[in-house]
Amino acid sequence: MTVNAVAPGPIHTPGTDGMRETVEQLGKTVPAGRAGTTAEVAAAVAFLVSEEATYVNGSTVSVDGGRAAV
Repeated sequence: MTVNAVAPGPIHTPGTDGMRETVEQLGKTVPAGRAGTTAEVAAAVAFLVSEEATYVNGSTVSVDGGRAAV
C-alpha cells in the first residue's frame, strides 16, 4: 500500500465560482502567474494511482504553480 497526498494551490473549481476574482488574484502570486485547473490536479492524482507511481510512497505532490518552491 502507498500513501501520498496532493496539495493544490489556488484552483478554479465550480465551488469557487463566486470567488473567481479572489482565486485569480491568488493565482497571480504564484510563479506560474495564474490559478490552476481541476484537470491539472486530476492529472497529478491520475499519476499517483497509476502503475508508473507504484514506488512513490510518503510523498506530497504540490500542484500549486510553484508556490511551495518560493
